[in-house]
Amino acid sequence: MHKLLLKLMLVALVVTSTLGLSGCGYNQFQGLDEESKASWSEVLNQYQRRADLVPNLVSTVQGYAKHEEKVFKEVADARARVGSIQATPELVNDEAAFAKFQAAQGQMTSALSRLLAVSENYPQLKADQGFRDLQAQLEGTENRVTVARNRYIATIKDYNVAVRSFPNNLTAMMFGYKTKPSFTVENEKAISSAPKVDFGQ
Repeated sequence: MHKLLLKLMLVALVVTSTLGLSGCGYNQFQGLDEESKASWSEVLNQYQRRADLVPNLVSTVQGYAKHEEKVFKEVADARARVGSIQATPELVNDEAAFAKFQAAQGQMTSALSRLLAVSENYPQLKADQGFRDLQAQLEGTENRVTVARNRYIATIKDYNVAVRSFPNNLTAMMFGYKTKPSFTVENEKAISSAPKVDFGQ
């Protein structure tokens, strides 16, 4: 009889704990955390796709515009800065590291814009089919970056609201869930504007 009573109490405790955890947002945090990781991975994939286009784009431009060393150096430096950042899933939990990541990507966007502007001075470069194909790929990639960033921003907004809302905030404190940084307004304006691609000749 005593053992049966202990078993019933244990079962009741487990059921109560389970209901308590689900009612206080623990399971919601699990889902939102996974969503934020998936959204972040997509942002990184698109930025990597952009970085992979850079060497071919630079090489093509150099073939026609050999005297634009300053622009080539800016692009190389920006790409090196982007490559030096360890963009792990944990980066989104570190506001300073996230800001550094944003700044590096913003510099890459600016450098690519200047590189594409060089083509205005070289009609033969603008007419080169390889260059035009790379421009189209870059424009498509920039659009995908913007979509991925917007999804990430929406996911992080949901996550941060859950972390701050009562009674979820008690669960967040208990299990160490903290708000995550998102892309800033200043940075959003710079990066969401894809480098200008002009297919005119």
